[in-house]
Amino acid sequence: MPYGPESVLGDVLRDKQAEAVVRKYVPRLDDELTTVQFRYGTLRQLSFFIERLRTDPEAQAALYAELAALPETVLEPTSPAAETDIVPSPDYESADVPIGSARCVRQEAATRWQPFELELHGPEHGNPFTDVALRAEFRHGERTLTAHGFYDGAGVHRIRFLPDEEGTWTFRTASNARSLDSVEGTFHCGQARPHDHGPVQVHERFHFRHTDGTRYFPVGTTAYAWTHQGAELEEQTLRTLADAPFNKIRMCVFPKSYLFNTDEPPLYPFEGSPDSGWDFRRPNPAYFRHLEERIAQLGELGIEADLILFHAYDRWGFSDMSPVADDRYLRYLVSRLAALPNVWWSLANEYDLVWSKNTEDWHRIAAVIRAHDPHGHLISVHDCIEIWDNDAEWVTHCSIQKPPAGTADWRSRWGKPVVLDELGYEGDIEQGWGNLTPQELVRRCWEGVVRGGYVTHGECRLADDDVLWWAKGGALKGESTARLGFLRGILEELPADLPGIQPLPSPFDFPFGGVEGRRLLAYFGTGQPRRRTFLLRPGVRYRADVLDTWNMTVSELPGTYEGEFTLPLPGRPYIAVRLRAVED
Repeated sequence: MPYGPESVLGDVLRDKQAEAVVRKYVPRLDDELTTVQFRYGTLRQLSFFIERLRTDPEAQAALYAELAALPETVLEPTSPAAETDIVPSPDYESADVPIGSARCVRQEAATRWQPFELELHGPEHGNPFTDVALRAEFRHGERTLTAHGFYDGAGVHRIRFLPDEEGTWTFRTASNARSLDSVEGTFHCGQARPHDHGPVQVHERFHFRHTDGTRYFPVGTTAYAWTHQGAELEEQTLRTLADAPFNKIRMCVFPKSYLFNTDEPPLYPFEGSPDSGWDFRRPNPAYFRHLEERIAQLGELGIEADLILFHAYDRWGFSDMSPVADDRYLRYLVSRLAALPNVWWSLANEYDLVWSKNTEDWHRIAAVIRAHDPHGHLISVHDCIEIWDNDAEWVTHCSIQKPPAGTADWRSRWGKPVVLDELGYEGDIEQGWGNLTPQELVRRCWEGVVRGGYVTHGECRLADDDVLWWAKGGALKGESTARLGFLRGILEELPADLPGIQPLPSPFDFPFGGVEGRRLLAYFGTGQPRRRTFLLRPGVRYRADVLDTWNMTVSELPGTYEGEFTLPLPGRPYIAVRLRAVED
């Protein structure tokens, strides 16, 4: 069959004649898109990212015509390597090993919403990562939760659990390794520390709260590969976050290979090397230990870790492991991290660029996560071009890379919270998505919030050392950060019983949101009116505040307002009006 738009790039590049044709039309192919990252994509998909092909239909047609004229070559199609899963044997340990004989190290007491851990010193022969199955049932009253164990190297097996109720809990292990089986005991769970509120959950369909009822308004940021930079830069990132207004960060589990992020990471997730390849049956405990330590440090700062489990920006082969290897990695990761209270699961950054996986794969991946997470952390799927179908019952919220104008429609379509996780980045790099003015990023964030969504910041400011926040963390250099702190403060000033902002019927020229009869927000963006007339239902009197979202000021207007009224405004951009019910 001749090559054409639906031919897979990896197949085309294995045919030297076809490769020469592609490189004729895309001479900078290796510079524009690393072929390792996109080898499972079709030429049609690839054309979307190559400017010459996207903007020159004649060049695209000529490419396909030359490919179609090539003599037919028979090649085995590229696909992730097939693999058979390893089923742990009931005879992993010999019959003379006493049941439950592994030494168990644990604390006698726990605190609510902090991890409780069983450290079991047991067998290490064979490959304990795949040969040992381990779990424990935790009981409190009539409730039973199952946490899965993982191997942490040097003969140490761990089971982690996040107690969510005070009182006495019991536990009992189950394993195919006799020494790890039927280890049991009790522990007392005391009250939570003042700043521990439990995992974030969906609240009233479109909003979020912690498990203890504390409201949570996501105002996030993005630093994809910050945990892959070494101690000095990572510690700087944590210091920066400690002084920043963000309470969520999007970050990758796997290292990332992309613009301004070409260094080799200090650690790798599996045994092996880039030159010799990887043993996907043997995770590197040091890698995941480092990751969990950084997530715990984020938790102490009050920041949720929105963990990206897969992405396409990969030169190591982690994005196209076999389904069996994917599931094994997920079981290990989720078993290891699910007891951390500040974890969210993002199945992918730009799932529709991970061309080695299809829709069924993402559903399978979600099922593995849910089966190994007893604490029900939030789950989402992030898009590049086509928004994921968030109707899937396991999707807790919509993670979207689109302008904010559609926020209310997405809420209505899926009946779930909308988090605008990629609105573009403040910066000055060449790419259009990364050279927004700070005013434009702040404008998009305000529009998203007033339309009923939640937002995520990003920054791509050039630096001599090529350390850009969006890629590596480090220091924030832009002007949008403080303004998003102001936005978060406005959200947190909502009356305590209001879950968040609802989109309301809006005029054609600005978005209007809030809770009718209680608290309203109008945002004028780049408009600069000197006055504005409002037409509200009579019967509720409001106080009016003029919010300068750029200069971060709040000015209360004199008097109260009801029904139809006109407010004087400063006649400059980035102004919002907040209306507060007098009786509230």
